[in-house]
Amino acid sequence: METQAIAPPDRPAATTSTLAILSLVFGIASWLALPVIGSIAAIVCGHLARRDIRESRGGLGGDGLAVAGLVLGYLQIASILVAIFVALAFLGGIAALLAMIGLSAA
Repeated sequence: METQAIAPPDRPAATTSTLAILSLVFGIASWLALPVIGSIAAIVCGHLARRDIRESRGGLGGDGLAVAGLVLGYLQIASILVAIFVALAFLGGIAALLAMIGLSAA
């Protein structure tokens, strides 16, 4: 049985991007406490983190964290838009029903 020596790494281990961590934290916060501000911050930090990670050529890690923050941020924005659409459709339906039966708010 032959033992193989493990070659020492030619560069230190990649550190995790702070912006990637912030993106994930804001993405989680957007679902728990800060729906609009948290999702916008998650999206901005996530895109900036991915750019920094790409430009570091292996010097920075955390791309998965940045992607997770982006997904959470974009999903929160989408759910807010859907909720607004549903609320407006519901209120429009009530207004149409009131107009149909002859009652009006004016």
